[in-house]
Amino acid sequence: METNLSFFNESTENGTEDYEEFYHKAQFYTGLICYPIVCLFGLTGNILSIVVLNHRKMTSSTNVYLICLAVSDSIKLINDSSYFLVTLLLNTNPPMGQKAYAYLYPYAHYLLNMSVCVTAWLTVSVAAERYIMVCHATRARGLCSMARARFTSAMVFLTMSLLTVPFALRYKTVYKQDPILNATIVDVDVAKLWQDPVFVTTYTWIANLLRSIIPLLILCTFNYFIIQALRRTRSTKRKMSSRHRITLMLMSVIIVFMICVTPDAIISTVFGFGYADANFLIRGVREITDLLLTINSGVNFVLYCTFNKIFRRNFVALFCKQCSDGTKEEQFAGRSSFASFKGTVMNGSERKEPLCQHEWVQSAI
Repeated sequence: METNLSFFNESTENGTEDYEEFYHKAQFYTGLICYPIVCLFGLTGNILSIVVLNHRKMTSSTNVYLICLAVSDSIKLINDSSYFLVTLLLNTNPPMGQKAYAYLYPYAHYLLNMSVCVTAWLTVSVAAERYIMVCHATRARGLCSMARARFTSAMVFLTMSLLTVPFALRYKTVYKQDPILNATIVDVDVAKLWQDPVFVTTYTWIANLLRSIIPLLILCTFNYFIIQALRRTRSTKRKMSSRHRITLMLMSVIIVFMICVTPDAIISTVFGFGYADANFLIRGVREITDLLLTINSGVNFVLYCTFNKIFRRNFVALFCKQCSDGTKEEQFAGRSSFASFKGTVMNGSERKEPLCQHEWVQSAI
């Protein structure tokens, strides 16, 4: 919503009219068609994910990160839902839509940037934990604990919320006199702080580095080492173990994030394009890149169901009990669930020793 709800009443003074039709079509298809579908599906999936992952049989350090990731993604999707409502009002009741835009956008701009940054660094946290479990399994017991996961997630939320505060101060709601209508209208204007070119350039680069460039570089590095570790053991055992399926699932979450965030990172950083100062071509492209960010926030539930049998089993047991077979213990078997490496696995009174590093990474893909 950062780029979408931006200066609807501006004329073509910020660019040529060559791509105006492309921009309006992109805004129509993304804002009025794609956003409500993706947001509704994504919010439903995130809520279901939180319920399943919060079950007492699903406790693990990895699941802590995934629950927080679902919360952050839900904030983003709720924020994007407001864009759909404002776009709908602007097309059906322009005066009401303009008021909604003017009052909502300064807050929506902050929520978007905050949630995207939180999502980025929670994804990095998931990748870091998976890297430790796959490449340094002997150290995972001490490093990948529930307490550490909770602390890390809380710090990510707190740090990113504070670092993105300048975005909350970027726009303000103002009242202007419209000479054509001869009436007072409500609009959005840039705050004084963001009229300083030095501050704008410096902070924009910092924000782009924090929300996309640095996370993408870290994720590429972790993925490279994880894939190398898995390839080294691929030929030793063909059957994929539960832990390796979870590794594949988490890597799919990371890869989807990278695919969806990269276009926004390129257009924001490499080309240095904003929205209010861009022509219609760039505005239209940003409608599409913003939609990719929304898709990233709404697809994790599908990835969990696709790649993780334990998640599917628990989901069925919780929401489709009439369709599930077997006893409750069988349905919730495997407390290790989402790849928590706790050093030991408890099964009643039986105690099993942790896997060695070779056993941990063998039969990966």
